[in-house]
Amino acid sequence: MTKKNLNLNAELEEGIFLLEPAIKETIWGGSKLKKNYGKQSNKANIAESWECSVHPKGLSKIINGTYKEKYLRDVLIAHPEYLGNKIKNIDAFPFLIKFIDAKDKLSVQVHPTDEYAKKHEHGVSGKTEMWYIIEAENNAELIYGFYDDISKQQLAKSVYNGEIEKYLNKVRTKPNNVFFIPAGTVHGIGAGNLILEVQENSDITYRLYDYNRIDKNGNKRELHIEKALEAVDYKKFGDIRQPMRLLQYQKGYAKELLCRCKYFVVERVIINTEAKIKLMFNSNINVFVCINGQGKIFSENGETLNIRKGNSVFISNLVKKFAVIGNMTLIKVTY
Repeated sequence: MTKKNLNLNAELEEGIFLLEPAIKETIWGGSKLKKNYGKQSNKANIAESWECSVHPKGLSKIINGTYKEKYLRDVLIAHPEYLGNKIKNIDAFPFLIKFIDAKDKLSVQVHPTDEYAKKHEHGVSGKTEMWYIIEAENNAELIYGFYDDISKQQLAKSVYNGEIEKYLNKVRTKPNNVFFIPAGTVHGIGAGNLILEVQENSDITYRLYDYNRIDKNGNKRELHIEKALEAVDYKKFGDIRQPMRLLQYQKGYAKELLCRCKYFVVERVIINTEAKIKLMFNSNINVFVCINGQGKIFSENGETLNIRKGNSVFISNLVKKFAVIGNMTLIKVTY
């Protein structure tokens, strides 16, 4: 992208960017993101909405300010000061945030560790992730690891004879549940879940089993059994319990830690104020995803950004404090 296209001669903005996601369609996607979260697409369904992504397979755009209609990735390459000194370059961008609407169940799958991916996937990152359950229909569930230890030989046999499901650990889901999925964990999202996923900035997935489904072209989807058998963690996970969480109340808002790992920190922030409240952060970058309600963000230079359910906002390293107002629930992701 050229200097002219990016308006690099313009005065550098603070960097509060409303984002337009990259939309993904699959055979298991639904209509909730279109109907209830404002996602626009001419596709038959929306399975995933990549809210904050600099990954080449699904780039989010900026839709406000000087860089309107420019890809976030291109702006961050042109202006590394937006990233701060903790993130050295765009290839070191730590996370990717997406909505997932599972009308049908996803495949049984596993993601590699960083070490495995760097060795076998041309040096890219692995994929550790976390799920925050926004909506869950009655009896919705997910797959999380194995209910008991299993050997590589047992797992391979169960995949080829179609009996893998009897070894999988299944967990019922409820709204506001949190699940941390370390790389190597066999997993799958069940039908009826709408999830916000925060993951490493990677798109490496090994499908182990796909229920013998046929896609819209009459073909079975590709499996990656050999790689999955090498990447999977064979230890049992047993009873999966929700982590202890503490909601901390302050004037006009409350917040709680959902997940902390080497790749990202995720918090839930509940805003409930008719007067502006100032927020200050020490992180290099912050991303807010509004999962309920609506409100406004005010920058120090007087700019106002309206946000509502389904919106995502990238806040750069140059913004140390800003104000918010409204009645909304935000998921905040930092590094």
